[in-house]
Amino acid sequence: MDAVWLCKVAERQMLRPSFVPPPPIRQLRDLTRYRVDLVTARTAEKQRVEKLLEDSGVKLSVVASDIFGVSGRAMMDALIHGERDPQVLSDLAKGRLRVKTRALQEAFVGRFTDHHAFLLTRMLARVDAINADIAALEERIEAHLRPFADTVAQLSAIPGFGPISAAAVLGEIGVDMTRFPTPGHLASWAKFTPITKESAGKSRGKPATGHGNKYLARALGEAQTSGSR
Repeated sequence: MDAVWLCKVAERQMLRPSFVPPPPIRQLRDLTRYRVDLVTARTAEKQRVEKLLEDSGVKLSVVASDIFGVSGRAMMDALIHGERDPQVLSDLAKGRLRVKTRALQEAFVGRFTDHHAFLLTRMLARVDAINADIAALEERIEAHLRPFADTVAQLSAIPGFGPISAAAVLGEIGVDMTRFPTPGHLASWAKFTPITKESAGKSRGKPATGHGNKYLARALGEAQTSGSR
């Protein structure tokens, strides 16, 4: 009888309830995670555009820091519609990019064809569609954050954090920190706690306890990078 009782006690100690956020937090998490996935897809599509231009001999990304800005889009739209004159294309530059007119003219000396124009049209349309989806998601996220305005304000006060990164963190861990007995429990749950093993006087370890929460890690990493600037 004592053995059965001890087994039950041990079982209760070993089996802890899983962390399941309430519906509003789960909905916020769905939105923020989908936004991350869309941003990743947009980045991949933009990389395809850069590669296409490079393959055609157009070195626009060498001169312009952001080829998807106002000037870059105007130039790419002109390429799509048949313009090939480097001087005409470079004259589409706006703002600070206008001082690089000579470099732009050299960048447009390539072999851009109708084949490239067809592909570029599809790629830019994809980028625009993803931009529209991200904008709609951010509007929805903003609405979901209203009940947590005080928490968002506190997080946004941390250098590097803004409404989007705050939403991502809230979506992953919620606002009820009583679910985690200590900060260490939260770090362990998120798999951010390093593992250290010692054998024969030598220490071996890993930077984290497994794969971790990639969405939370991304939000914290972006906030850290932004804050360091």
